[in-house]
Amino acid sequence: MGQERTYKRRPIGVFDSGVGGLTVVRALRAVLPGEDVIYLGDTARLPYGSKSSRTVERYSLTCQQFLLDRGVKLVLIACNTASATALPALVTASPVPVIGAVGPGAARAIAATRNQHIGVIGTLATVRSSAYAKALAASDARAKITAVACPLLVPLAEEGWTDDEVAGLVARRYLATLFAEDPLIDTLVLGCTHYPLLRDVLTRVARDIAQRDVAIVDSATAMAEAAAEAMTVSSASAASATSADPRGTPSARATVNRRSEPGRLDCFATDTSRLDEIAARFLGEQPTGFELVDV
Repeated sequence: MGQERTYKRRPIGVFDSGVGGLTVVRALRAVLPGEDVIYLGDTARLPYGSKSSRTVERYSLTCQQFLLDRGVKLVLIACNTASATALPALVTASPVPVIGAVGPGAARAIAATRNQHIGVIGTLATVRSSAYAKALAASDARAKITAVACPLLVPLAEEGWTDDEVAGLVARRYLATLFAEDPLIDTLVLGCTHYPLLRDVLTRVARDIAQRDVAIVDSATAMAEAAAEAMTVSSASAASATSADPRGTPSARATVNRRSEPGRLDCFATDTSRLDEIAARFLGEQPTGFELVDV
C-alpha cells in the first residue's frame, strides 16, 4: 500500500515542441486538479511540423527521457506531429504509460460524428502522416476523413490574434478548402494543440460555411480525459489493452492523486525567448516561470 501511495504521488509528464502543449496542461489541471505536472517545451527546436519523421522521433525521445528522469508516472505527448510520427518508438522506450494526441482525438471524433464525415486540420507533418485518418478508420471503417494542413494558425495563436478579422480570414481560407472537398463534414478535429485558442473563430467559420452546426473536437481536452480514464481503469484491463494496442494504450499503474489541494506545475523549456509573453495565453494563467534546460 505504501508503494502504491508513493507511485500515486509521482507527477504526470507532458512535452511539446513549443508552448501549444500548455493547452493540454490547462485541460489536465481542470480534469485532474490534484496532480503534479512537469511540462517541457522543446522551444529551441520548434517547429516539429516541418522536420523529417526521423528527426521528430529523435527529438521526441530526448524530451520523453527528460521527463522519465524526473520520475513521472505517465507521459502525455502534447504534440500532434510527435504523436503522428514517433509514438511507437516512445511507447517502446518508456517504462510508464504513454498517451499520444491522435488516439484520444480520433476516439472523440468518432463518438461525436452523426454521419461519419470527419474533417481534420493540423500541421503539414500531421496531415502528411495520415495518422488521424488511420486512427479514425481503425475505429470506424465507414468514416470518411478529409484533412487540410493549416500552418498559419500556429503563429496566429502565438501572437494572440485568435478572434479578429485576420484570424477569421485565415480560418475561412483553410476551412473553405476542407468543406469544398467534403461538404458533408459534421465533425472537425483540431489536430494541433495551438488550435484550441482559435476554437471560437473556427466554430463560427465552420458553421457559416457548412450552414449548420459542426462539432469541434480538440486533442488537448481529449488527452486530458484519456489521462483521467487511464488512471482509473483496472490493472488487468489496462495490461490487456496495452499489449493489444501498439499506439500506447496506458496501464493502470498511473493511479490518480486525489488530494484536495491543487497540484504543482513545473515548467521547463529549451529556449525561454518570449515565453513570459505568450505562455499565459495557452495555460490560461500566468506560469511561475520556465527553467531553461538542455536536452
